[in-house]
Amino acid sequence: MPPAGVLDQRLDLPPGFREVALREAGDAFAHAKAIAGEEGAGTVVHVGRFDLAEFALVLEPDEPLRTARRALYAGSVALGDALAVFAPPERPVEFVWPDTVQVDGGLVGGVRLAWPRGAAEDAVPDWLVFGVMIRTVAIGETEPGLRPISAALDEEGFDDVGAGRLAESFARHFMVALDAWKEAGFGVVARNYLERLAREPGVRREIDDNGDLLIRRTPPAPAERLALLPKLARPAWFDPARGGPRA
Repeated sequence: MPPAGVLDQRLDLPPGFREVALREAGDAFAHAKAIAGEEGAGTVVHVGRFDLAEFALVLEPDEPLRTARRALYAGSVALGDALAVFAPPERPVEFVWPDTVQVDGGLVGGVRLAWPRGAAEDAVPDWLVFGVMIRTVAIGETEPGLRPISAALDEEGFDDVGAGRLAESFARHFMVALDAWKEAGFGVVARNYLERLAREPGVRREIDDNGDLLIRRTPPAPAERLALLPKLARPAWFDPARGGPRA
């Protein structure tokens, strides 16, 4: 029998991944952090909800925390590609740096990243946890036209995507992103991530070794640096009062 609060439910995950399924009241991100040290890399914690795709992946990086945080971008690329599988052609999946996910300009959710408390920047952390929340169905919301900043996958015409199918697709795309990082370097991941940011004329963006966003403008000027770490402390897309994506 599964522990209290855990469902006996199976996802179709790639080799090397294993799941922990929580009941609807569970918190995938918090639970993944709590068990990361024991369960290890490849553990996918997900919550059994139909209105929200909520899951978290445990990682075990092989580089110092300072640069390992770039896993946020690999996970985001995988999520963007997973969503694109189910998206109508006219509904672009876009990012707002560093952690917000939009569909056709409407906020559907975002991503989070955690690491052990007190971990040193120049030491390899025992684990990272990459968390995802995507609104799949608009429940108890006002009409879409009255919610200009938010959206849900069902009202954006996504093709039969539920929380489980999205988590499965994410896991497969994450392996692709991770392999590309290992074989060709982080630059491949960075380019794929930056392609999903809204374009601005005369602006070129780069991701620094520590995950900060560098913005270079034309005519040439000193690069503007946007620090990643403060943004991770307070995800822009997350509403603590709602326990989910902002409305």
